[in-house]
This record gives sequence, structure tokens and C-alpha cells, in this order.
Amino acid sequence: MSVLETTRAKVSSGATRIGRLFFLELSGGRIHTMNADGSERRVIIAGCPLPDGIAIDVEAGHIYWTNMGVPNLNDGSIERADFDGGNRKVIVAPGRTHTPKQLHLEKHSGKLYWSDREGMRVMRANLDGTNVETLVETGEGDDDRRDATRWCVGITVDPVRRQIYWTQKGPDNSELGRIFRAGIELPEGEDAANRTDIEVLFDDLPEPIDLELDLESRVLYWTDRGNPPFGNTVNRAPIDAPAGSGRLPEVVLTDLMEGIGIALDVAGNRMFVTDLGGSVYCAKLDGSEKRTLLYAQGNLSGIAYA
Repeated sequence: MSVLETTRAKVSSGATRIGRLFFLELSGGRIHTMNADGSERRVIIAGCPLPDGIAIDVEAGHIYWTNMGVPNLNDGSIERADFDGGNRKVIVAPGRTHTPKQLHLEKHSGKLYWSDREGMRVMRANLDGTNVETLVETGEGDDDRRDATRWCVGITVDPVRRQIYWTQKGPDNSELGRIFRAGIELPEGEDAANRTDIEVLFDDLPEPIDLELDLESRVLYWTDRGNPPFGNTVNRAPIDAPAGSGRLPEVVLTDLMEGIGIALDVAGNRMFVTDLGGSVYCAKLDGSEKRTLLYAQGNLSGIAYA
């Protein structure tokens, strides 16, 4: 039975929750998969130019991922393949996006959303890569590009309230990182560089990276690569409290080695996290019962759970 068939059977039968993880090895340019307990690990795709964000479509049997390429060459791309690595295809050609980072698949609307770091944009496209759009533009040109506070990195989507969330990480350990929210569509008569519905949810963060949203509990999770207390951690916060209400993030996981990717299994009450130190961790959503599934496996970036 293939990986796809096994995953579908477990989902449909309600069998014991094992599930499948897909994660990216930034340093080796490879995509790995393994069971959520760390077993049956294997490489399914190689030769990816600095892969960073990954999303899974279980029903269609597709893996989507971003390739950062060489950041100063504006040659980022997005690819798609089957669960076993077959039928690999570039769907957003190099140069259509500068340095694509975290990737989010919104199945209902048939859209891929991603943050473009040096491109200073939040973007989306159809699942086949057509109709590439810019939803947020935080700068333009080389001078703006040198300002890391403009760099968009993490992305997630609330399809119920039709909102996007993204991070702008700022320089390393700068305490200038921010998390933003805006409508999923541009306000009428406005453009990506001048939209008026952007809300700052959190600021003065060390270096926020990837985002995940628990829609059931209305809680946002994110990794942060900066210094403690909020850096090298996983943090979470409710998203429905008004901005400026004095809400503080809750640190739920600590002692990461440059945390990057995060994936939630809400029904199973667990999260999976990767870091640049080459580890994959599993913990409950409140951060308890942390376990290391892998360590010292190169530089790991995005992770997805099926």
C-alpha cells in the first residue's frame, strides 16, 4: 500500500492516530517523509533549491513546496509532486516570486498562499500556479529590501473569517518582529501597497517565523528564532481579543535551536516543530510531553502533517 493509500485509509477509518509527516531539509535540498512517531523515514524528492515551505493536499495526493532559490537573484519558485515524489512539476516559475517562504493551502477556495521574504510581499495563486496575485506589499526596490522589518516570512489563513495572518521577522534578535492580520481580499479601490485594513496583532517580538492556526480554539501558534524569553520557542495566543488589549503570547515550547516549521494535529492534541539544528519535535498543544523524533539532520525548515 502506498503512502497516500495508507494515509487515506487511516483518515477514513478513524484508526489509531499515526499520520504522516513531510518536512524539508534546507541544507540538502530534500523532502523527507516519515510516520508521526518517527518511523519509516525516507527521502522522496531531492534537488530542491533551498526548500522552505510545504503544504499537503491529502485528497488530491499532492505535495506543494516553495524553493527560495538564491535570495539575491530573484529566482524563487513553487513546485508540486505526488506523495511518492512522482509527477514533479514547477507551477510558479522562477522569478514570479522572489524568495518564497512558508506556504499555506486553502482547499475550499483552491488557493495557495505564501510569504515572499525579499520580495516583501504576501502572495497567492491557484493550485495549478495560475493567477499569481500580490495581496500585501511592504516595500519596493533594493533600498527597501535591505530593511528586514519589511520581510514577510510566515503565513496562515482563516477561511471562516476570511483573513490572512503573516509575520515580518525583522533583523536577527532585533525585537522588531511583528505579526499582522488583514482581509483575504483587497479592499475595494485599494492596492497591495496601500491597503487600510492591516492590523498589527503583536510587535516587539524577537524573530517570529512560521504560523499555524487552530481554528477550533481560535488560537494562533508560531515559532520564534530569536533570544528568550520569546525566542527559540513556540508561542501561542488567542486571535479574537481586540488589538491593544494587553494580551501577551504564551510560551508553550522552549529550547529550540533556531525554530522554523510548525504543524498542528488539533484532533490529536499535538504539534510538530522543526529547527535549523536539524531536529523534529513532537509535543502536546500546551507544550507538555515534548519528544525529539529526529536530531542533527542538517538544517530543517518547513513541516506538514497529513
